[in-house]
Formats: sequence, structure tokens, C-alpha cells
Amino acid sequence: MATAVFTRRSNPARHVVVLEGARQPGAKILVSGGTRCNVTNVAVSERDFWGGPRTIVRRVLRAFTVDETIGFFRELAVPLHEEPDGKLFPASNRSRDVLGALLREVNACGAALFAGHRVHSIERAGSGFAISTSHGTTAASRVVLATGGQSLPKSGSDGAGYGFAERLGHSLVATTPGLVPLTMSDDSRFHAPLSGVSHAAEIAVRVDGRVAIRLSGSLLWTHFGISGPLALDASRHWLRARTEGRIAEMFLNAYPRWTFDDLDRHLTAVSRTRPRTSIESALAAGSREVRGLPASLARAVLDGVRLDGDTQMSQLPREARRLLVRATIEHPLPVSGSRGYNYAEVTAGGVALTEIDPSTMESRVCPGLYLVGEVLDVDGRIGGFNFQWAWSSARAAARGLSRSAGL
Repeated sequence: MATAVFTRRSNPARHVVVLEGARQPGAKILVSGGTRCNVTNVAVSERDFWGGPRTIVRRVLRAFTVDETIGFFRELAVPLHEEPDGKLFPASNRSRDVLGALLREVNACGAALFAGHRVHSIERAGSGFAISTSHGTTAASRVVLATGGQSLPKSGSDGAGYGFAERLGHSLVATTPGLVPLTMSDDSRFHAPLSGVSHAAEIAVRVDGRVAIRLSGSLLWTHFGISGPLALDASRHWLRARTEGRIAEMFLNAYPRWTFDDLDRHLTAVSRTRPRTSIESALAAGSREVRGLPASLARAVLDGVRLDGDTQMSQLPREARRLLVRATIEHPLPVSGSRGYNYAEVTAGGVALTEIDPSTMESRVCPGLYLVGEVLDVDGRIGGFNFQWAWSSARAAARGLSRSAGL
């Protein structure tokens, strides 16, 4: 948890004090991206985020673009390289290099970083603020909340920032884990034999009987349920609907971008051109348009509809074929919950985005208070987008602070 405190001191180079609750700053940076730190993405827009109004998200993102982010890290001697899906990582593949560069820049700018200074409360004191910390009380003319959310609480993001903001007059959108692995009901036998299997897929999240969103990507089956980029992206939609008291369901399409009719035509063609092919082989083979299923997934689907995978396609009745297609294209996922904030990469929900000025990130309800990053009701999909939101919102706040202080 970091709370940037902007004070008026005699030395203009020492206006900024950063209070960090942890003894070692940057724990989330160090563990992000599998310890490689997915700094940003080559293409970032408001459509990559959920939560508050996208018009506000767009304005904040313009404060510090992807190109500016790449240039900034290049100046810090941390060049970035591109990987699949547009993800940008440090060329060294070391998150420690990202953190080290940022800490050096804090020092070079003349800011004072105090690690192990946990903030207990922030109260109004005249036109400024009184900040109570584990090392006493300090005064500030302006405060930036950069506390993160509740994800990975061991890193210091324990949700304290929400309490600070609420006591200073802000309203909160209920929070849930985001980008988090999902668990399945104990009585489900489908996922356990598939543990460790990864494949391309599509997930439809239905809310109150209607498809709220369709997402595609890589799905990873685990002993507890599902993970991988696709499950992580889908998690916030299922969890938020449940938090709102709505009926949320998930359905798997093992042939992404294919419809019921597409797969039905494909299997019909196989039974006509390769009648002796087994049903399991037909599912696993795929076609030029789509990759086939992993053999273990094909067997699991067939077991679910009680079909013998060794049966030849020519012996598969029409109704049985259509039942198989439905089980493959619209397979219900008995999601029971998530692995919680300890495993979540972000927090969905937070301080209402409409309560900040997007050009400066200053609070509309508490002048002198600035809010950035995950503490706000904004969460991005997996792939470097949440880091970009952090960089962009921080730069917008920095410009707002500079103008306010006349620097």
C-alpha cells in the first residue's frame, strides 16, 4: 500500500513524500506476469476495461498513452519487447528491473520514499490533511491515494484505501475479486480428469438468462475448476452479477467462434466422407477452420452424454449427434465461486469513477485528494491493461498536482 503525500516544504525538490506500508515496496510488480511484469499492451483502449463510464476511462488513458509508456521505460533503461496478444514485457524478462528503475526515478526526482510507514487514517485538517501513520502523524496540503485494491493482500493491498476514501466523502461500488481462477462445485466430475489441460475456448456469461458477454482465449483446467486467461477475464462478470443478486451462469464453447450449426455440419460431413472415423477422433481432429479438441476433453464430453468414443461416425444417430454438438458448443460450467482475493490479480469495484475529475484525478467531493489506479472502479482484462491504467491515471494526477501547486 502506497499513499503519496504532497506537502509544501521549503525545498521545492522535496514536495513529494511517498508513504509505503510494506517494508519492501513494489511487491505486486515483482510477482506480476509470472515475475516478468507485463508492463502494458501495444493496443489499449477504453474497451479493454470494465467498471466506471468508458468515456472517463478514455480521457484518463489519453493522459499517458502506450507510446509514452514505452518511451518512459526506455528512458529508464528498461526497453520493452512484444509477445503474443500484444503483451509488452521488459527485454530482460525481469520484473525486478521494472521496480528498480521506478525506485531510482523516485530518488532522482527528489521525492522521499518512506517504506514501512503504514497509514492508519487520513482526516481533513483545515484546508489540508492530517495523516496518522505507524511512525506518527504528518500534515499534507494534498494527498494521492495509490493504495491498490484488495487483490493479493499479502503484497499490502488490503483494501484500506477504500476506507480512507469513504471517510473523506466518497461512495464505493461494491468490490469483488477480478482476474481470478474460478472453482467448480464439488459434485462436478467433469473438470478433475482434465487438470493441467489447456486449450482455446470461448465462454459465454449469462446473467438472468441472457448472454451478457462472450469471451475467447486460452482456458486451463485445474483440480479446483478453471483458470488461464479466458477464465480470469470471465471471472469478474460472473462474480459481479452474483454480488448484485442476479442469476449468473457460464457456458463453454470448446470450438471458439463456431456455432451449433457449424459443428453440426462439420460432424455430418465427417460421417459422410470418413464414415469409419470414431466419434472421439472426429472431435479431436478438427478441421482447417478450427483446431480439434484435446483427446481428454473429447472423452470428457462424450462421457457426459454417455456416448462411446469408439463408435464410428456412420453409426451416430442424428439426435445423438445433435446432443453431442450441444454438449460441446454450450457446455454448462458449474461454477461455485472463486479462489478469492489471495489469488486475484485485480479488484473490480471501488471508488466511483464519476466522483473524480478525469483531467487531474482530483476528487470532486474532497478537494486536495487525488485517486489513482486500482482503488477506483476500473478493472482491465488480462494482458498489461491494468498496469497501463496505473501509469495513465498516475500521470494525470501528477499533472493536476503540478498545476495546483504552480510547479
